[in-house]
This record gives sequence, C-alpha cells and structure tokens, in this order.
Amino acid sequence: MTRKERIKRNWNKYGLVYIFLIPILIHFAVFQLFPILFSFILTFTNWPVIGDPKFIGLKNWLALFKDPLAWKALWNTVVFSIYYIVPTMVIGLGMALMINTGKRGTGFFKGLFFLPVVTSFVVISGIWDWLFKGTESGLINMLLSIFGIEPQLFFSSSSQAMIVLAGLSIFKVCGSTMIYYYAGLQSMPEELYEAARIDGASSWKIFWKITFPLLLPIHFYVAIITTIGSFQIFDSAFLLTSGGPNYATTTIVYYLYQEGFVSLRFGYASVLAYVLFFIIFIISIIQKKFLGKETTYK
Repeated sequence: MTRKERIKRNWNKYGLVYIFLIPILIHFAVFQLFPILFSFILTFTNWPVIGDPKFIGLKNWLALFKDPLAWKALWNTVVFSIYYIVPTMVIGLGMALMINTGKRGTGFFKGLFFLPVVTSFVVISGIWDWLFKGTESGLINMLLSIFGIEPQLFFSSSSQAMIVLAGLSIFKVCGSTMIYYYAGLQSMPEELYEAARIDGASSWKIFWKITFPLLLPIHFYVAIITTIGSFQIFDSAFLLTSGGPNYATTTIVYYLYQEGFVSLRFGYASVLAYVLFFIIFIISIIQKKFLGKETTYK
C-alpha cells in the first residue's frame, strides 16, 4: 500500500474527527501556544511597546533577583494562599455536609451558599468595602464597638488588609468548593455507612474513617484549583487596595500587571509570569504526590 493510499484510508476512517479537531488545534495554536512562546521570547528583550524589541539577554531574569518588591509580592501571595486555601476547603466541605443531610430546607441553603459564586466580583467587592470601612461608620466596626473594641483600619492597615482580602475571596469561592464536595458525597455508596452504623460507629468516627478518606480525589482537585486561584489573585487587590498600604497587598499578579501594563516593561513582566508558572507547577506536583492517590470503595 502506497503512502497516498494510507493517507486516503486514514482520512476515510477518521475524517470526521479531523474536521472537528483542526479548528480546536488552530485555536490552541493562536491563543495558547503562540502567546506562551512569544512571552518566552519577550523575557530576553526590552520592549516598551513603542519601537522595536531590543535583545538584552538574561538581564530581565537577573533583575528579578535584585528586585525586593518582586520578592515582597511573591511573599504576599504566599501569605494570601495560607489565609485562603485551607479555610476555603474546610468551609466548602462543611457546607457540603450540611446540604447533603437531605433535610427540609437544604435546597434553599444550597442556592444561598452558591449565590456569591454567580454574583459579580465587582459588586461583592463594593459590599466588602462598605462592610470593612476603616471608620466608625463601617458595619464591622459598628459591631466591634458593641464589644468595646476600637475601630479597626482594615484596608488601611498593613497587618489586616491581606486577611480581609482573603476573606473576600473565601466568601466568593467557597460555594464552588461546596459543589465539588457535594458531588463527591453524593457518589459514595450508602452500604459503607450502613455497615459502620451497624458496628456502632459514631458520626464523628464515620466522617474521619469513611467520608474524609474517600473524598481524597476531591481534596486533591479542590487543593489544585484553590492554589492556582490564590497565586493568581489580582482583582481584589486592584479594586480595593491598589496593592497598598505600603505594598502589603501587592501580589505577584498585581505586580506583573503594574510592570507590564503601567510601566510597559513587558520583558520583565513575562519573567514574572514564568516564575509564577513554575511555582504553581511545582506546588501542583507536591499536592499530587500527597493527595493525588487513587481511592477505592472496597
């Protein structure tokens, strides 16, 4: 059989697949592969948009090690992740357990818990800004005054601003993690719980010995997406604090935005983007090692 005949035979067999696959590959090449390769080339250039790119070698990469603000932004992102990842998973799991009871009214709470997910982040940010206004007229400060606590600065405090931003992201996202955990809970075989109850196991023991271990694939998935989300945090810092006060909420993505689209240092901004990629990649591998194990119902 000649090469032409093999190609024709292959086309006759898989032609429909190729017809649907080619547009997807073109889309991937134009909007994914090309930007990745182009941004990598930019890391070796100085291109302020106006004018031609100038090749500067490794200067952008070396500048990273001498930039204290970049390291501060990276540390701020790590701190945000610490405040954000575990509480998001815990609250999402707790809400999933609540609506999984099947009791009357759980459908209402399912919609209520998921409402922030479908609400515009700009709207939620405005509400959060009103709640945590750093004056006596702020609602949270009004509640604190009932217990004799002095008004807090919140967004104007270097020690409090990041925690408040993390709280905003938790409020926005925990409804999504609830759905993931709820799907996992719904897929568990009921006979395991019946056997545990017959053996006299308490609800607490059933949770730790059956529910929690069997949710390991969900833990892994939620950990991955929340980690990626935490390292990509930008919108809350942009909308509420502009990276302040004193760069306390300047995250790596916000700093990347400032360098690329404000200072027009696209080469250095591309370096920051690749650093972010490698960090997320390494963390994902570590999470897969400890959480990405297969779970069986046997």
